[in-house]
Amino acid sequence: MKGKEECRVLSIQSHVVRGYVGNRAAAFPLQVLGFEIDTVNSVQFSNHTGYDHWKGQVLNSDELHELYEGLKLNNVNHYDYVLTGYTRDKSFLAMVVDIVQELKQQNSNLVYVCDPVMGDKWSGEGYMYVPEDLFPVYKEKVVPVADIITPNQFEAELLTGRKIHSEKEAIEVMDMLHNMGPETVVITSSDLQAPSGDDYLIALGSHRKKTPDGTTVTQRIRMESPKVDAVFVGTGDLFAAMLLAWTHKHPDNLKVACEKTVSAMQHVLQRTIKSAKALAGKGNKPNSAQLELRMVQSKKDIENPEIIIRATEL
Repeated sequence: MKGKEECRVLSIQSHVVRGYVGNRAAAFPLQVLGFEIDTVNSVQFSNHTGYDHWKGQVLNSDELHELYEGLKLNNVNHYDYVLTGYTRDKSFLAMVVDIVQELKQQNSNLVYVCDPVMGDKWSGEGYMYVPEDLFPVYKEKVVPVADIITPNQFEAELLTGRKIHSEKEAIEVMDMLHNMGPETVVITSSDLQAPSGDDYLIALGSHRKKTPDGTTVTQRIRMESPKVDAVFVGTGDLFAAMLLAWTHKHPDNLKVACEKTVSAMQHVLQRTIKSAKALAGKGNKPNSAQLELRMVQSKKDIENPEIIIRATEL
């Protein structure tokens, strides 16, 4: 860690007893990478909702405020980063924004990393998996206070009102997102045609910064990852957490930060699919429990990822 010996993250995300999504997917990698992470669990479920059954409790905005007040009363509400992901409740999301703004008043260098989880594309059709009333809160309140955002293509299109059909349009959309507030934008997945072929997924990143003389410099990158034939849960949460860590360690080099993030991701997914297939047995499709991310087994890859995916500067 550069500067202070301790870097502290407040992560407000969901929690599951079994498996790896939300805070369970974010806490371990951040700890492995040397961060102190304080977690507020927006929900506590037995497991993620992709299983046949789940049970549990949901934290409301008053309860979130109460937890934050407790930190404040002890004067331990000092953070370098805030990390947020999937949220279903509009008032809860608005309370998160209030907390971020208060923390930013105390520490003007605080970085807010936000995965604006709203929906995705399925066979080319976009659909939302959070209530529609969250969209204006993200657009008008959340994104303007965020420093790093990790939308997928559908979410980037939703926030800007622009469709992406080409890399050029994706760059324009990222510029529009910069203009809304964030200095780092990573479109984590897109349905753009990859130069390497149909078996690859394209992710795009853009980092805009002001130089001492007041000019703006933008670094833009493209990454291609091999598609993995399975539906994983928690990958977005893991991605955002690792991107937080690697942009902290490489603040002026989005290319290196993304290469380390995406390479580590790829190691985790390959290990997970291999293990899931072995557990399911030949010819059987792995179930949700078998497809839980192999997080602990990937500790070394998270800590020091071998770069297997290179980014191209655009």
